[in-house]
Amino acid sequence: MPVYVYAITDADHPHRLDDLKGVGESAGPPTTVAGRSLKAVVSDAPADLRPKRREVLAHQTVLDRLLEDGAVLPMRFGFVAPSGDEVAALDENAENYARTLERLAGRIEYHLKCGRDQDDVLREILTESPEARRLNDATRHDAAAHGDRMALGELISQEVVARNDAAGREIVAALAPAAVQVAPGEARGEHFLAVSFLVDRTRAAEFADLVRAEAGRRGDGYELTLHGPLPPYSFV
Repeated sequence: MPVYVYAITDADHPHRLDDLKGVGESAGPPTTVAGRSLKAVVSDAPADLRPKRREVLAHQTVLDRLLEDGAVLPMRFGFVAPSGDEVAALDENAENYARTLERLAGRIEYHLKCGRDQDDVLREILTESPEARRLNDATRHDAAAHGDRMALGELISQEVVARNDAAGREIVAALAPAAVQVAPGEARGEHFLAVSFLVDRTRAAEFADLVRAEAGRRGDGYELTLHGPLPPYSFV
């Protein structure tokens, strides 16, 4: 029978799960499947699993509870194993799992996304780039200057990428000293930076303060959005 898998933990983890509801409309509390030195936290797999808000929240709530009491190797939402017996075969990779659990013990993940107001970066480019100012003036005074308009668009596009890349490197460099490990992510949409940090719990407040300080230093033209603490998905 398929089982939904939330995480892998040490065998001696407290697993305070009785008051929680698992993923799925009819799911009861999550349970554990034991290997010799590890346990997997599981529940019956829903017949029709979809990433509805209630289901995602149930998954996250289980991981948050586990993380309160010790290290976990979290699974992404939607991970289903063919059977409990296959999950019980944890011992085949027990040494690797144990090393990872030891590395993650006492640590949490923070995920940072950074965006920038386009008018703000455009003003900066026109202020600092003589060539951009020249092309901008040319297009303003000559509506038929198609070549200059194309050149200006290409220059601005290149400058935006270069400036965002530089800002991303500077932001990561400013925050990395308060983290144990950094994992780059894929920036999408209006964000030019998406990155995860593995942080000791004892330094969580310090890390959040550093993010706020960096946001203040960069001003209103930047938007730094911090999510966490999270299970360390990006470092498993």
